[in-house]
Amino acid sequence: MRYKAIADTGVEVSAIGFGTVKIGRDRGVKYPQSFVIPDDSQVLNLLAICQELGINLLDTAPAYGNSEQRLGKLLTSAHRQNWILSSKAGEEFDENSGESHYDFSERAITQSVERSLRRLNTDYLDIVMIHSNGDDMNIIEHDGALETLAKLKQAGKIRASGMSTKTVAGGIAALKRSDCAMVTYNLKETNERAVIEYAAAHNKGIFIKKAFASGHVSTDAKAINSDAILESFKLIFAQAAVSSAVIGTINEQNLRANALKYQQALDSLLSLQ
Repeated sequence: MRYKAIADTGVEVSAIGFGTVKIGRDRGVKYPQSFVIPDDSQVLNLLAICQELGINLLDTAPAYGNSEQRLGKLLTSAHRQNWILSSKAGEEFDENSGESHYDFSERAITQSVERSLRRLNTDYLDIVMIHSNGDDMNIIEHDGALETLAKLKQAGKIRASGMSTKTVAGGIAALKRSDCAMVTYNLKETNERAVIEYAAAHNKGIFIKKAFASGHVSTDAKAINSDAILESFKLIFAQAAVSSAVIGTINEQNLRANALKYQQALDSLLSLQ
C-alpha cells in the first residue's frame, strides 16, 4: 500500500480509503443494488481486513447516518493511532424524511466538528472537509466555511482541512484556502481533472469520491467485457496528485479484490515509466 502526505500537515493516508456510508445509512443513496447495513461483527471484520491490507483512512460524515457513532464504539482508544479519521461538516441527514439539509455557518460547522469528536470518541480529527451542496463558491466566499475549519485546525481539533466539492471552480478555490479537496473522477466523469492538476502544482491533497461511479462503472463494463475496477484505478492513479481513492464496499471479498486491482494498476503504471 502506498501512502501520501496531505500538504504540509503531517497526515499520511493510504492510497485506498475505506468509505463508511454503508455502515450507517441505506436511505437516499444512489447505488445500483440494494444492501443490508452490516452488523458490528461484520464491521469489525472489515476494519481488520483494512488493517491487514494497509488501509489506514476511514472516511465518514454526519450525513452517513450513524456511521460516526458506530466507528466511535468499535474503534478502541488503544487503536486510535492506527487510523486516519476523516469526517465532514455542513450536511445533516434526517432519518425520518430521508433527506439532507445544509448549514455552513461558523456556529453549525463548529458544533458539527465538536459532535463528531464525541461520536468518534477522539480528541482530534485527522481530516475534516466541508460537505458541499453544490453551491461551492458561495459556501467558500460568503459563508466562510473554510475559515471556520482553519480556526478549528489552529485550536488543535483537526489536523487537515478541505472540502468535498462539486465544481471545478469550487475545487480550486478550496485548495487555495485549505489542505485538500475531494472530487469526482472516474471512467464516466473526468471534468474535475483541472482540480487535480491544480493540486499537483501546489502541493495539495486530492481525495477521489465515486471512484467507480457509485458502482455503475462495473454494470456498464459487463456490456463491453472490460475490467472496470482495474481501468478505474489506472485512470485515477495516473494522476500523481491523488492522495487516496475512497471505496465504499461492505463486501469482504470486494475489499480484498479492490486492493489487488489497485496493486495491479500501480504495477501497470510503473511499467510505463
